[in-house]
Amino acid sequence: MPQERSRYQEKIIKNYYQNRDAIGLQKAQEAVTELYLSEGKKRETVWKRLASHLEKVGLPPKQIAPL
Repeated sequence: MPQERSRYQEKIIKNYYQNRDAIGLQKAQEAVTELYLSEGKKRETVWKRLASHLEKVGLPPKQIAPL
């Protein structure tokens, strides 16, 4: 049985989806900083995470692949 959400919870969910692209962009910027500081296997993991954040922002895979 689905639970009823309060107005406050609905507002939080609505704001999250309205600002999803800005959140994705901020996370991509954080991943770039982490990429600069990382080495080895961790660097590969950060690259994958960065690619997923860029996809969520709306960048087409054709533009992400050359990076």
